[in-house]
Amino acid sequence: MNLPNKLTVLRAALVPVVCVLIGFGLYPWAAAVFAIGAVTDFLDGYLARRDGLVTVFGKFLDPVADKLLVLTAMIMLAEKGLLPAWAVVIVAARDLAVDGLRMVASGSGKVVAAKLPGKIKTVLQLACVLSALILQIHPVTTVLTIAMAVMTVVSGGIYFRELGGEVFKDKD
Repeated sequence: MNLPNKLTVLRAALVPVVCVLIGFGLYPWAAAVFAIGAVTDFLDGYLARRDGLVTVFGKFLDPVADKLLVLTAMIMLAEKGLLPAWAVVIVAARDLAVDGLRMVASGSGKVVAAKLPGKIKTVLQLACVLSALILQIHPVTTVLTIAMAVMTVVSGGIYFRELGGEVFKDKD
C-alpha cells in the first residue's frame, strides 16, 4: 500500500477517535485529531498526484474517508448543540446528491472532476468543524457555518448544472 493510501486509511481510522472525543466533551483533543485528519486529506491527494500514485482504492476510499470524518464530527457537534442540525442536513444531502450524480455520470463514461467551489466547500467544512470544536458557540463559528452551508449548496448546484442535464436527458 502506497503512502497516500496509508494516509487515507489513517484518516478513516481517526473517525471513531474523533467521535469518542467529542462524545466525552474533550473538544481540544478532538480538534487536534480532526486537524490531523484534515491535513491527511490534503496531503494524500497532493502526494498521489505528484508521485503518480493515484489508485482505484484511493479514488474510492479518499472521498469516503473525507465524508465520514466531516459528517461524523458534524453530527456529534449537532448532538452537543455546537452546530445547527440544518447545516449538517445540508452537507449530508449535498454529498448524497452529488455522489449519486457521479455514479450515474460514471455509468455514462463521464468523469466528474473536483472543481474549485467544491474545494472551497471542503475548506469551509473543515474550518467550521474546527471552529465549533475550539470556540464552540461563537460568532466566528456562526459565520463559518453560514458560509459553509451556502458554499455547499452552490458547489452542489454547479455539479448539477454542468452534468445534470447531460446525464439525465432521455436518449431517443
